Amino acid sequence: MPGSQLSTGEVYLLFAHEAYYPATAREINTSLVAAASLLHPRVQQPDGARIYECLTRGRQPGEIVPLATLTHELDGGRLWPEVGDWAVVTADLLQLIQDRECDALGLGLPHIARALVCSGPHCEVRVYDPAAGRHRVYGPAERIAVLVEIGRQLVRAEAGRLLQTDGAAYMRHGRTGRAGRVGTGPSLRRETTGASADPAGGEALLRPGRRCRP
Repeated sequence: MPGSQLSTGEVYLLFAHEAYYPATAREINTSLVAAASLLHPRVQQPDGARIYECLTRGRQPGEIVPLATLTHELDGGRLWPEVGDWAVVTADLLQLIQDRECDALGLGLPHIARALVCSGPHCEVRVYDPAAGRHRVYGPAERIAVLVEIGRQLVRAEAGRLLQTDGAAYMRHGRTGRAGRVGTGPSLRRETTGASADPAGGEALLRPGRRCRP
């Protein structure tokens, strides 16, 4: 069971969920919230507080941590029962977001980008390319690129500027530096779409032939 020592500085939780369609965007299928949102009284407790501990311990200020990364760190999910019910907690967070009681950055990630953040940090996503007649493999490097672009989205949202809606950016950057690290303060409630969420649209967002290993 993780201990109780907490880090300082804002950290963010990134989690995917069933898509919803607010008036200001086409589709929101992934949300980014400040770690402190887990302590909200409408989030199941003590589960939220325990997940908060896991999320913030040893992180850098501004770090974006996908829920799948926590699962990886918790022995591939084996230790989740000792921490809390992540499904209930994220459902509570999503309800807070939709009720506008929780600041969040809502994202409409393309299907491959979403699959990458839903996978562990060392996992691969294989996608069949009918034009090439083979599978393409997207792995840790592409996952880092997605997190870095989400960090940029967050910075733009907090700066009060229009958000980037070109989904190609999700896979265009981020081969260097810490994954998803951004030096920012509390998040703002914004909703944006990365690009078309259909399989063809998502496929087009990735550079042809990019692989995490030969």
